[in-house]
Amino acid sequence: TAFGLKNKSTMSGSHITIIKELREATGASLNDIKEALLESGGDTNKALSILKIKGQAMAQKKSAREAKEGIIAAYVHSNRKIGVLVELRCETDFVARNSEFQKLAKELALQIAATDPRYLKAEDIPDEIKAEERKIFEATLGDTNKPTAMRNEIIEGKLNKRWSEICLLKQSYIRNEDMTIEELMNEYTAKLGEKIEIGRFVRFAL
Repeated sequence: TAFGLKNKSTMSGSHITIIKELREATGASLNDIKEALLESGGDTNKALSILKIKGQAMAQKKSAREAKEGIIAAYVHSNRKIGVLVELRCETDFVARNSEFQKLAKELALQIAATDPRYLKAEDIPDEIKAEERKIFEATLGDTNKPTAMRNEIIEGKLNKRWSEICLLKQSYIRNEDMTIEELMNEYTAKLGEKIEIGRFVRFAL
């Protein structure tokens, strides 16, 4: 099925809705959405995957750039017992003042308040903490007769799950469990056209 974008009057309402939903979900351009739908044969889920991969590629391409601008967002929970400060960086003051960028900063503050991550990414975890976590999971396996390769695979799986709990970028987004915070960041990079990265963050709790 072809999803032409040349003349909206020739498109069905369902096609327009699909394009709108994909644009809201990924921030991709109309041309990229059109190409993704054509490539996927009109399959919305496949088109979404294609656009996510493009977003990741764009984020990787921009990763070498410097993000010197940005904002600090604050959030205090209604019970006044949890507070968050998060630094979100971008390349230009123009993007820093963009409402979408500021919305992302707020979402990150809410995420941190809700999930209490200890680190930004797995690479930030001290080696001694990684070693301790590994020992814990090794102990849970006990003296099984499982082959070494299988034991290592199980332990690595458990470790990766643990990192996804305590590392902000690997956490599931609280508004969409099928998306990680890293994927959310990639979408905003594609949407705003600049490198976006999380700097420092702190969570206070009583």
